Amino acid sequence: MARTQSLMNQRLFTLLRQLTALFWVGCLLASVQPAWAQGRPGHKFVLTLIKGNDKVVLTMDDLKALPQQSIVTKSPWYPGPVKFTGPLLRDVLAKLHLEGHDLDVLSLDDYKIQVPISDIQQYNVVIAHSLNDAPLPMKAKGPLMVAYPFDSQPELQSYVYYGRSVWQLKSITVR
Repeated sequence: MARTQSLMNQRLFTLLRQLTALFWVGCLLASVQPAWAQGRPGHKFVLTLIKGNDKVVLTMDDLKALPQQSIVTKSPWYPGPVKFTGPLLRDVLAKLHLEGHDLDVLSLDDYKIQVPISDIQQYNVVIAHSLNDAPLPMKAKGPLMVAYPFDSQPELQSYVYYGRSVWQLKSITVR
């Protein structure tokens, strides 16, 4: 009986040591963030564009090198009109010769929505990297966001288009 109790105490002690080690490793990992999550100016963020088996990875510099478009619009996420700046989504796809009928747009937290190509042909949808002329920080839906010009057309002021405005944009798959 005493031997069984001793063995149980050893196992419990070992388990507690392992849990403590896991706790400290988790704390260490939580304190280490990738460069784009730290919100430092000049950091690089990548956007992956996928068509079939082909992938193109763009940096923030790549996106900023394209012609820029600004839209000032109201949205459900900000109390008043805000200015989103970035390249038009249709320009990004055209530059890379990516054609299709639909886009699967994916965020960093794995929110995924299908966007018809007709949206980006009909409306000036931007891949916003700036909010009111400042980098779009993680806390404000950045570093990249699909932004529609909601005030330009009454039909854009609906939850259908709000849902297509993916923030913390990670990838776009062209189908």
